[in-house]
Amino acid sequence: QVQLVESGGGLVQAGGSLRLSCAASGLSFSTYAMGWFRQAPGKEREFVAAISWYGNTVYADSVKGRFTISRDTAKNTVFLQMNSLKPEDTAVYLCAADRTSSRGAYYTTSSKYNYWGQGTQVTVSS
Repeated sequence: QVQLVESGGGLVQAGGSLRLSCAASGLSFSTYAMGWFRQAPGKEREFVAAISWYGNTVYADSVKGRFTISRDTAKNTVFLQMNSLKPEDTAVYLCAADRTSSRGAYYTTSSKYNYWGQGTQVTVSS
């Protein structure tokens, strides 16, 4: 029943911007922590950003100041605004969700999430 669908990926030049979207269905969106992860070929899945259902946010050091995670509860959608993109940002970006017991809780490790989207490819050229 739970479905997460990412969109917004694509090819962009270094220094450019992209906005990823994750549309959620089949869950109580407002009570879930949402996260963005990325995985490049041959690399482990890496935490990018997370937001609690209360709105608290956390970012990986590698994207801090460049990426912004946000949500639109009415539309059951989480966004990842990516600015000043670098070639090292190239990866498949995945949206994840998990039910939390407190409004301020969020997770930075992939094992904490139960639901995942299919991923969307982001490629940043030099």
